[in-house]
Amino acid sequence: MDEETTDVGAAIAGELQLLDPNVRASRSLAERLLDPEFIEVGASGRRWTYEEMLAALPEMSGAGADGPLIESSGMTGVVLAPGLMHLTYETVFGGNRARRSSLWRRERGETAWRMYCHQAMPVPAGEGQNES
Repeated sequence: MDEETTDVGAAIAGELQLLDPNVRASRSLAERLLDPEFIEVGASGRRWTYEEMLAALPEMSGAGADGPLIESSGMTGVVLAPGLMHLTYETVFGGNRARRSSLWRRERGETAWRMYCHQAMPVPAGEGQNES
C-alpha cells in the first residue's frame, strides 16, 4: 500500500470515529481528532469553533451509546498537498441527508491526522444519493 492510500485511509478512519456515538460523547476522544484551529459550518448554517464544538458535541444528537446513529456513504478522499487531505461523503441522520466535506491536516513530523475544517450542506428532498 502506498503512502497516499495509507493517508487517505487514516483520515477516513478519523472521520468515521467522529461519527461514532461514543467518540461524540467524549470530549477527550473528540479532542484528539479535531485540530485546535478547527472550524465548521454545519448543515444549519451555524459556524462552530474548536471550543464550541468540543463543548456541544456530547450533548448533540448522535452522541452516546443509546443515541441515533449517523449513517455515512460514499466516503472518498484525496491528498491535496503534503499534510492536507480532502474528504467528501453523504450522511443520513434523523431522516435528513447532507453532503459533507472535510479538510484534514497533519503537521510536519506528526503522525496523526486532525480535522481542520468541516462543512455540511443539506440535500433537497427527492434528490438522488451521491449526485453532484
